[in-house]
Amino acid sequence: MTVIISDEILQASQLTEGEFRQEVALHLFQTGRLTLGYASKLADMPSGAFRQLLKQRDIPLYSYDVEDFALDMKNLRELGRET
Repeated sequence: MTVIISDEILQASQLTEGEFRQEVALHLFQTGRLTLGYASKLADMPSGAFRQLLKQRDIPLYSYDVEDFALDMKNLRELGRET
């Protein structure tokens, strides 16, 4: 699939084509829509460089939320390991 972004929109964003791709990739990764591998491909960057970009933007590599914590606690209770 090809997505065409008009020059007008690109100019309005005040980003280069590469920066625009990175911004879209960062957003899709941060919202959980793309894995690290696919996001780095979209950004046209090696995964190590994309990880650096995530670090510079304070975007966590892994997401651990309340639901994950609750599931971990449930599993620990079931294993008899809750403290």
